[in-house]
Amino acid sequence: MRRREREIQDEKEIRDILEKGLVCRLGLCDGQQPYIVPMSYGYRDGCIYFHCAREGRKVNILKSNDRVCVEIDMDTRVVRGEAPCRWTAKYRSVIGFGRARIIDDEREKKAGLDVIMAHYGGSGGDYDEKSLPRTILIEVVLESMTGKQSL
Repeated sequence: MRRREREIQDEKEIRDILEKGLVCRLGLCDGQQPYIVPMSYGYRDGCIYFHCAREGRKVNILKSNDRVCVEIDMDTRVVRGEAPCRWTAKYRSVIGFGRARIIDDEREKKAGLDVIMAHYGGSGGDYDEKSLPRTILIEVVLESMTGKQSL
């Protein structure tokens, strides 16, 4: 990291961002072209969970390349400066790298959906049995993470 003074090294602070963020951006490699999509998510025990339809661009990409990047930011605000080059931003963020796995097993899928629901303050368990088969769960096992802040 170029700006070491902004690096978050405390794992508890990184986990706080992962647990309190509202949107996770999932970065994928579609051949030679990057593809990023903002998603609702849940975090638990070094893994990030997403849900989506069984078909679509991100699912097609993941079937051919399971390497992903995730980004979560929060507490973001612009700070005006006296001149254009004196403006800045305040934020806290986490970037992580890992491998994604598509989960279709109903028991595992429900457990991951419970993690997502808990992340947003809800409770899981009572999922629509007609919608569940049309949904898959994506589990990203994080292999590395870095945190950065400007407060």
